[in-house]
Amino acid sequence: MDTIFAQASARGKAGVAVIRISGPEAWAAARMLAGELPAVRTAGLRVLRAGDEPLDTGLVLCFEAGASFTGEDIAELHVHGSAATVGAVLRVLGEMPGLRLAEPGEFTRRALENGQLDLPQVEALGDLIDSETEAQRRQALRVLSGAVGKLVDGWRADLRRAAALVAAAIDFADEDVPQEVVAEAAVLITRVSNGVARELAGSGAAERIRDGFEVAIVGRPNAGKSTLLNALAGREAAITSAHAGTTRDVIEVRMDLGGLPVTLLDTAGLREAGDEIEAIGISRALDRARRADLRVFLLDGGDVPLIEPERGDLVVHGKADLGAGLGLAVSGLTGQGVDELVDMISKSLSERAGSAGVMTRERHRAAMRRAIESLELARVELDFWPERAEIAADGIDRGIRALESLVGRIDVEHLLDDIFASFCIGK
Repeated sequence: MDTIFAQASARGKAGVAVIRISGPEAWAAARMLAGELPAVRTAGLRVLRAGDEPLDTGLVLCFEAGASFTGEDIAELHVHGSAATVGAVLRVLGEMPGLRLAEPGEFTRRALENGQLDLPQVEALGDLIDSETEAQRRQALRVLSGAVGKLVDGWRADLRRAAALVAAAIDFADEDVPQEVVAEAAVLITRVSNGVARELAGSGAAERIRDGFEVAIVGRPNAGKSTLLNALAGREAAITSAHAGTTRDVIEVRMDLGGLPVTLLDTAGLREAGDEIEAIGISRALDRARRADLRVFLLDGGDVPLIEPERGDLVVHGKADLGAGLGLAVSGLTGQGVDELVDMISKSLSERAGSAGVMTRERHRAAMRRAIESLELARVELDFWPERAEIAADGIDRGIRALESLVGRIDVEHLLDDIFASFCIGK
């Protein structure tokens, strides 16, 4: 296997840059640069040289195979973070036989192949690097710690016990198999199926934390939607005008509300369109509003929402500076009521986020659906014992395989290139 190297820290000028080397020749390469290496997991200050030419003075760290990020021997060089210094060290490494520059995500891919991480942990590492809010950071860290793998290991242990009970009963079909054996298998299958179903129910909220919630501001033309969006964003994100129909398309603003990632949507005013372009904007507004996680209906005067609010939606009165209506009144122009509206949006979304599980992707949901379908089949077939015992056993086996695909143990090779393509070279 090749020994790979890359800059692991961010590109650009910095106080310190980290260069990572992983593979069978990692320590030898570090030794050629730094001379005598420090003890494993101990930082040592060394002068890095290319032959007799000094390159930099920096810290050297070594990690042994089986106790490193990739599971291989690793050496890390912590050098001064100038482009010239990093470029010089990388150039010398690239000239060493047996070493090559890492491909995007190759360090993490080796960690997966060497059993240091499972596939959800790999995905969570990418999420952690991309996290922008506190909720995203906490969720990614939770999955990176192995929460998905622990769940799957527990489910798998129960299903393997159930499979063993069914297999033993099949092997001794000519004898009187105690009814308790089949009953225990059924209890185990039901327990796992219920547990998977609970995680499936919380996966939608978990994915919204990862990708961001959408909040649509909905109302008639000239109700003050764009002015409110600008007030919430703290900048001129949308064009405002006294003329109705100014917003023709959906305008999006990404925000951090109470630690949650939120995209605010300023939609076209809902009314009978005056021209074809406005009609397209209104159609898009209705579509995005219906698909949003939360809608804020901004009323002007005594009007009523033009589409039916769903449970949890917020109905507020706009242009509070011209006279407050019943309930919460806001003014994007003066800021009146805006803080209260932000608190209401944050509270509503936080309640939804509270139900989030640790499954954050459609891939996870698909695997859990397959598992539930297979386990429900197995449970039903146990009711026809012993005539359909083999079918029940097959259902348990397919349930186990679905869960193993969730953590990357089987049937995911075709996904890996797509997953690692989004990683930087140093990861």
